[in-house]
Amino acid sequence: MKEHALKSLPGIPTLLALLVGITACVLLFISGLRGGPVGIALVVAFVAQLLCLIGFYMIEPNQAAVISLFGRYVGTVKEQGLRWNNPFFSKRKVSLRVRNFESGKLKVNELEGSPIEIASVIVWKVVDSAEAVFNVDDFESFVHIQSESVLRAMASSYPYEPHEDGDIALRSHAAEVSRHLTEEIQARLAEAGVEVIEARISHLAYSPEIAQAMLQRQQASAVIAARTRIVEGAVSMVEMALDKLSERKIVELDDERRAVMVSNLLVVLCGDRSPQPVLNAGSLH
Repeated sequence: MKEHALKSLPGIPTLLALLVGITACVLLFISGLRGGPVGIALVVAFVAQLLCLIGFYMIEPNQAAVISLFGRYVGTVKEQGLRWNNPFFSKRKVSLRVRNFESGKLKVNELEGSPIEIASVIVWKVVDSAEAVFNVDDFESFVHIQSESVLRAMASSYPYEPHEDGDIALRSHAAEVSRHLTEEIQARLAEAGVEVIEARISHLAYSPEIAQAMLQRQQASAVIAARTRIVEGAVSMVEMALDKLSERKIVELDDERRAVMVSNLLVVLCGDRSPQPVLNAGSLH
């Protein structure tokens, strides 16, 4: 069921016309026209005009009125202000404003099976009032439930952290994950006349029972990465030092002395603490 526009009468001119008609009927009735067909016509006209007052309703900016007649969808009115339609029409107002909600913290297993906590913020609005009212029972509850369902499924399809270059993970690729989340939620909510403007992760963490272990793993990975960088730099510096010594012929080193120098330089460059200098007053041996 798709939304289509329904024409409505402006409320203020219609209200003034009804007030004039009601006043005229009252004055004519008071003036003596109470009997016969004329009196009956005045009473009928007076009651009909009072009944027409039920047809007034107010529409605010970014709001729509879904109109139905005896269970059949008639159309949607979006003109702002006081409007008038058939008093027998049923009117249900639907907000077209942008809304947002934050899901609760969900506990799910990510792709590798580790339990995590995840929550999201969904920004959405109604774009088809007829579908929102008639295609689902409660479109607001439908949005909330479907969004949390998609979030659970999406969290299970990505790892928490990337293990190789190019891997998309929840923690490191927020833009890609948010775009995927938006597309998946939009696909679920299309039948409800809802447009998802944005969906992004608002909370992401390991579950408390494994948080400490994962923190230790992250720290160990950071230490290994730092040590790897230090060793690579130290080897480059040692190589450069040996090349400079040979190039400038400062000292001639055989294989044994070269090995000792390499060992000493690596200890100096890779050690956790500053080295203590030792002066050798004798020979090189």
